Amino acid sequence: MSKATHIIRFIAKEDNKIHLGQLVDTTRDIGLDSLEGKEIKAYLLNGTIFQSQVTPHIYTVQTLLSPIAKDETNYIRCLGLNYMDHANEAKMALPKAPILFTKPRTALNDPYPAVVPVPKVAQDGTSDYEAELALVIGKTGRDIPESEALDYVLGYTASNDVSARTLQMATGQWSYSKGLDGSCPLGPVLVTKEAIPDPQVLGIKAIYNGTVVQDGNTKNMIFNVAKQISYLSQGTTLEAGTIFLTGTPAGIGYFREPRVVLEDGGDIRVEIEKIGTLVNKVRYEEW
Repeated sequence: MSKATHIIRFIAKEDNKIHLGQLVDTTRDIGLDSLEGKEIKAYLLNGTIFQSQVTPHIYTVQTLLSPIAKDETNYIRCLGLNYMDHANEAKMALPKAPILFTKPRTALNDPYPAVVPVPKVAQDGTSDYEAELALVIGKTGRDIPESEALDYVLGYTASNDVSARTLQMATGQWSYSKGLDGSCPLGPVLVTKEAIPDPQVLGIKAIYNGTVVQDGNTKNMIFNVAKQISYLSQGTTLEAGTIFLTGTPAGIGYFREPRVVLEDGGDIRVEIEKIGTLVNKVRYEEW
């Protein structure tokens, strides 16, 4: 194999250092494997996440990390209200253009064993999950035609748009309420566009404490991935390393009856077809 298709970033058992790797067994759900303590092997990658070469050297995963590091991430762009069923549950009109908010890169977080931290400002019974397909832009572009937009994607992964609903409802601007430290876990693997040529046919679930609370499909996006990239590149340079969170389907905790809240010690998972399961435990920070 000369080109990586399933990229992970990890701490290796062999030398306790951070590496990039290509999964040896791409059929495994390594998010669940990591949770269950099963061995994960990866071919070492030489280079960067944007341009790398697969080597024959095999390393063993000690700890999974976000596929892209904070210092490689320049911007996290997030789409709000981008699934028809979610707009319906929120009793809001379908947007006529993509609704954009942002997260700072300090929100970027790792898969299990990393936790979703809930700071004291959000410990009010409204901390919430949002299962989302995420993508990483692989090359810089501007004014990108929709027909060429997917060419700019490096790959896809799972994300959780962790949200503090009281803070969100207090204002019309969502960036603060969704940008708290650690509120954007990403992983467990970045699957390249060659392995996922069509991002609009993927099942997506959120599972909280063993119960499926969101069960959707990316085909139900209001603005598909290509349209998002094209629209948000108008007059705006999208740099390599930009992360897109592409919206969430129906079933968020805030609109469920009774409401579902991310509680201290909870187990929240985002499962996406062809990618696997992003697992995190919830931890309330001490006052």
